[in-house]
Amino acid sequence: MITFAPLAATLHRKQISKTELQKGIKTSSATIAKISKDEYVSMKILDDICNYLGCEITEVISHVKEKDSH
Repeated sequence: MITFAPLAATLHRKQISKTELQKGIKTSSATIAKISKDEYVSMKILDDICNYLGCEITEVISHVKEKDSH
């Protein structure tokens, strides 16, 4: 599973709100809502976030191994 938990920490560290991020990358509130729910967004959005924040992808998303259902 992909999580946006690192993004929350990065935004907090840089003192940037989700609203500022939304405006900075020129995206919709629906996209920010998807991010808040750890839902999929396009690679373009991830690239835009990294460029806007001046950070690496690992400061935006991380992979969490899901428990085996078997």
